[in-house]
Amino acid sequence: SAVALRKLLIPPAAQPGESFDERQARVREAEQEYWRKATVFSETLLGPVAGDLKAKRLLIVPDGALQYISFAALPIPARGDDVRPLMLEYEISLQPSASILAMLRSRVDKPADKAIAVFADPVFELDDSRFETGPRQTLAANPPRDATMERALRDVNISWNTGHIPRLLASREEARAITALTPFSTNFKAIDFEANKAAFTSLDLSQFRIIHIATHGILDSKHPELSGLLLSRFDKDGRPKEGFLRLDDIYNLSLSATMVVLSACNTGLGKDVRGEGLVGLVHGFMYAGTSRVVASLWKVDDDATAQLMTHFYREMFQAGKSPAAALRAAQIEMWEQKRWRSPYFWAAFVLHGDYEGRVND
Repeated sequence: SAVALRKLLIPPAAQPGESFDERQARVREAEQEYWRKATVFSETLLGPVAGDLKAKRLLIVPDGALQYISFAALPIPARGDDVRPLMLEYEISLQPSASILAMLRSRVDKPADKAIAVFADPVFELDDSRFETGPRQTLAANPPRDATMERALRDVNISWNTGHIPRLLASREEARAITALTPFSTNFKAIDFEANKAAFTSLDLSQFRIIHIATHGILDSKHPELSGLLLSRFDKDGRPKEGFLRLDDIYNLSLSATMVVLSACNTGLGKDVRGEGLVGLVHGFMYAGTSRVVASLWKVDDDATAQLMTHFYREMFQAGKSPAAALRAAQIEMWEQKRWRSPYFWAAFVLHGDYEGRVND
């Protein structure tokens, strides 16, 4: 099935007592199994229309379980033993539904003066090295509680019980590399304690053509209202701050950005609503006013995501490509490097919405 196929792309968790070499062998075995099953899946799904795929752009309106797979990582059909991913030949974008695509194409993007607003590397825990010793010693014994966030985390991971939220250190370099591609006066970068919910919701986001958020994403397919993005939970003095940007907060935004990039885990998923696709973070940002959202289909690798996003923005800002073309070029660049060749590292991110136009005009 499509869901089982997606699971094969996610490296298996380490087992107790397992050596590094043993785990790597299981990872390789899972990837080989993915290509075997993905070839059969692609032939079944795309094989009947392979002769008609003459254009270089594929617009896909997936339904049901098909919304959980990366079409970019499916093998090109009708190629025999030549197993190569679809993105090597096609520019791919997903559409929530035909009606939403029509709405997005009719929307007129308002011109924005500035290029990009980036939120990255938030502070999640009191043991973070960015704190002075005082606050974390004082507050560590009685950490603040966010009941809504904790319920969301438990719904997504039943083993999570007010556990530790890991820092995404590579997102800091990701933010630096992205903003370095544009003049200082045209970007906004919030990292560390400044990457908080109050800053995000109070910033005049209409000034920016792109909004980029690099953090942990929470996707609750049973209760989509509990989905959201995690931002800084403390100020620099260790005082707790509300750090959970919930789905209803996103619906209440007023955006004019031509694109939102959710450089986080599972941000492209949601609750399947017949005729509307997956209702989640992508749907929320589109409702708030953006025409395009780049989001992920699984828990992404921190370092690989930083690499992919740097390539993605370089293709847009320096090569002048559309977001769909830039994402494809970035994925190809990752595919061509031995370290990042596995689809797990580059295939999670997909473009939803309007596939034409450039974001840096």
